[in-house]
Amino acid sequence: MYIIGYHFIGLFSTFCYTVFSLQMKKLYLVCAWSLLLFATISVNAVLATQFVENAYNPTFLSSRQSAKIATSDNRTTQTTDSDGIQTTLAEGDARIPIITNFLRRHASPLQPYEDWGKKLVAVADKYHIDFRLLPAIAMQESNLCKVIPPGTYNCLGFGIDKYETLGFDSYETMFDRAARTLKQNYINKGLSTPEQIMGKYTPSSDGSWASSVNQWIAEMKYDDHDKGLELKTNADMTEFVAGVSTSSAQTTQK
Repeated sequence: MYIIGYHFIGLFSTFCYTVFSLQMKKLYLVCAWSLLLFATISVNAVLATQFVENAYNPTFLSSRQSAKIATSDNRTTQTTDSDGIQTTLAEGDARIPIITNFLRRHASPLQPYEDWGKKLVAVADKYHIDFRLLPAIAMQESNLCKVIPPGTYNCLGFGIDKYETLGFDSYETMFDRAARTLKQNYINKGLSTPEQIMGKYTPSSDGSWASSVNQWIAEMKYDDHDKGLELKTNADMTEFVAGVSTSSAQTTQK
């Protein structure tokens, strides 16, 4: 009887140990799975919070995303600005609505706005200049063509001094002539920022001309008036450029 009792106790002990071990393993797995789930949820929550915060930060977006700006002839190129930000020129031209919005936001007489968005992008591509340069100068010089010498179509203060006023037969002719001159006599000679352009375009300015032009350029970059004030810099006018100028037109002196 004692021998049977010992055997029974031994078997019962083995059974209890086995059951206990299995339960401990299950408990361990449950705990491990719970910790892993908690860690995953925590990491995702942190990442989601950062994403939401950065979604409203234009500096974050501009420094980490490639701006997609299309050429008028659907060519695709890549450029890198002075901050190392890569710009992809691709199909689906984002420049036209940017200029359209800029003209509408400031109630320009250049209407229909979308048509003029297309025209200003086209002339920028023709002479291989940044699409924002002409409307930015027009905003500074004439409040986007609201205040100009009568009958001149001259929105850019182009060729105007105390002795004479240069006139044109249309806005289109004026923008074309100005774009050609800015490309050949300024940008091609290393004057590629508003501050550099100002020294030749309007040498009597105390710096306010370049500051204003930079504000309008930044406004178009972010498509937001307040961001133009907040984030303006001395912009590089080779930042958003498409194609290569093939014009053989004669140089016009400013």
